[in-house]
Amino acid sequence: MPKKTYLWVEDRTAKSGFIFWKTLMEQLFPEVIVESKKNNSELVKAVRNLSDSENRYIIVFDNAFDNIQVIREQQLLRNSIRRKNNVHELRIICFEYILLEFKKLLNWIYAPADEFISKRILAITAREKLITAVQNPSTDYKKLKEIKEYYSRVDTINLEQLSAKLLFDLTRNTGFEISKGFIGKCWISSCCEWAERQDDDICGLDESRLSLIKKMQAILQNTSLEAEFRKIGMEAVL
Repeated sequence: MPKKTYLWVEDRTAKSGFIFWKTLMEQLFPEVIVESKKNNSELVKAVRNLSDSENRYIIVFDNAFDNIQVIREQQLLRNSIRRKNNVHELRIICFEYILLEFKKLLNWIYAPADEFISKRILAITAREKLITAVQNPSTDYKKLKEIKEYYSRVDTINLEQLSAKLLFDLTRNTGFEISKGFIGKCWISSCCEWAERQDDDICGLDESRLSLIKKMQAILQNTSLEAEFRKIGMEAVL
């Protein structure tokens, strides 16, 4: 019997995170079976109790480095992974951060003369500063003036929460809108293949009209995901 590859995520099946991973894998790694473990504690437990040594398992565990509860779960997870040769972790912050760091994000969600570009300048600037800070571990993103101007209560939330808030504020009222419980059709379908599209629903892809697989390829190639997949020996057929 051929060996199978599973991608285990902590998001529930109805949540935007699960839908994103399911879409990405179906387009770029169609042989991979995506499964929900409902939350991070259950995901850690599933890895710890895994007895299957034949099939392959890829673990997507949200790693907000300033969330104490997550850090504890992460340590337990990695202890279990080290004891299993067929289990690998994709080391990412969260799927919202993946889309925040996506180099083409603003060019996709906004048309060239979109009024949102000026109206959302605080969020746009905060996104840029956050990505730079995360790439430079010596920088405390919570102390950056531009991030405080965007959200004065930044000290009360962690990196995953800030990433989710920023992504929602940047994408709301567009076909790319994302919250914890909702993912816009423009992320999970080919351009303009959604029935609710209105005549004024114009984005940065209005001229190019990408297919769904092209969108997923672009996300893979323009984020840290491509390097993470390569670390565990997986490359998409592009």
